[in-house]
Amino acid sequence: MATEVKPLVEVDEPNTLDDMFDYSRPPKVVYDATIYEEINGEVVKFDPQEALKRDLVVTDTTFRDGQQARPPYTVEQQVKLFDMMAKLGGPNGVIRQTEFFLYTANDRRALDDCRALGHKFPEVTSWIRADKGDFRLVKEAEVHETGLLTPSSDYHIFYKLKKDRKKAFDDYIEIVDAAWEAGIRPRVHLEDVTRADIDGFVKPYVGELVRRSEQVAPDMHVKIRLCDTMGFGVPSPGVALPRSIPKLVHTMTHELGLPHECLEWHGHNDFHKVHINGATAWMYGCNAVNTTLFGFGERTGNPPLEGALIEYISLHGDLCGIDTMMIQEMADYMRSIGVDIAPNYPFIGRDFNTTRAGIHAGGLRSDERIYNIFDTTTLFGRPPRVSITDKSGVDGVALWVNNFLGLEGDDKLSKIKVHKVARWVMDQYEVHSRMSAITDDELAEQVKINLPDYYARKAG
Repeated sequence: MATEVKPLVEVDEPNTLDDMFDYSRPPKVVYDATIYEEINGEVVKFDPQEALKRDLVVTDTTFRDGQQARPPYTVEQQVKLFDMMAKLGGPNGVIRQTEFFLYTANDRRALDDCRALGHKFPEVTSWIRADKGDFRLVKEAEVHETGLLTPSSDYHIFYKLKKDRKKAFDDYIEIVDAAWEAGIRPRVHLEDVTRADIDGFVKPYVGELVRRSEQVAPDMHVKIRLCDTMGFGVPSPGVALPRSIPKLVHTMTHELGLPHECLEWHGHNDFHKVHINGATAWMYGCNAVNTTLFGFGERTGNPPLEGALIEYISLHGDLCGIDTMMIQEMADYMRSIGVDIAPNYPFIGRDFNTTRAGIHAGGLRSDERIYNIFDTTTLFGRPPRVSITDKSGVDGVALWVNNFLGLEGDDKLSKIKVHKVARWVMDQYEVHSRMSAITDDELAEQVKINLPDYYARKAG
């Protein structure tokens, strides 16, 4: 059967799909269909629009899991980052909570000093082992909610804890009861859930926690954090439990009756799926995604906080009170305390919106929307840049020179005007066999030599 070829549709004006790619915002995720998926033998309707009506939030573990991948932050550093985090998340509390260790004097002082700032969001919570003795620390800290580590896979129950399932089950239930008795809301962390026996252990355990929650006040209901400890989670439909994120979330919300607002996702990046896994958990019924600033976390790291916020904006089509400029301020602060950030790291790396290719530079020079993800100047204070190498061509040099001189619109210099500077650049590689990029200082000097009037105007 011959393939039908659709006719070309000519237009008078370009269709730049502005409903999806409004340059003033990160591109909006537009869903145009309801998804039907078979989950545990049941055909489940997944309505993306319904998902966005839920109170989706970001939670943070920069001061807990984030400190398991680096030297400890000082108290002053934690207070500074917490203060910036509150401004970043905005008045709507998109960054809803952050958790702290309680085991050292510095941990407790950092928690107290952060709370003393008086921010409504993020709410300060704690994290402890499933040990009744640790509740003394929680009570002393006077926090309303604490995380409780309860490993859920047989790898952890048998090989790490040296227990059987019944012993682990009973011990976990006892520690959760102790939290309620102490007036503390338990947030139960199902460690290694993507390697656990869901039917044999997780369902009985979480089901019992949900049943017991019915006996306490709503603001004390148990929360469940699904911990993809080794990054084994998979977002694709049709994947079997325990690795299927859609099936894990459906099990919690539909089979066990856990409210969406009581479910949280915590991932790791061992298989490069950490961000998409978190976004998938959101859309399938998990209200909270747990993150760390710039993804710093144990081993390969956790969902990056700033990535989740940009995803949040993309899903909602609005900034929702998020102060995107704080992302860059926090990155600058991290660099100032000696944290290395890869040059090509999305949104904050030195070169994340820098091109070296001449054809890309030509596109940027014509219209920066062609090769820039969104208006990074307005949202991040980071205009698109070009780094000059032997691949940059005259277009790249022209873009750099115009940016350096601050020329826009009709005032921009043409490729002909900058050809002497471009020729000097090519001589560095063709004549002098240079192997490194041209520095900004070198280019500025060439502008001074070859375009003295323009240089003097800038200097003046």
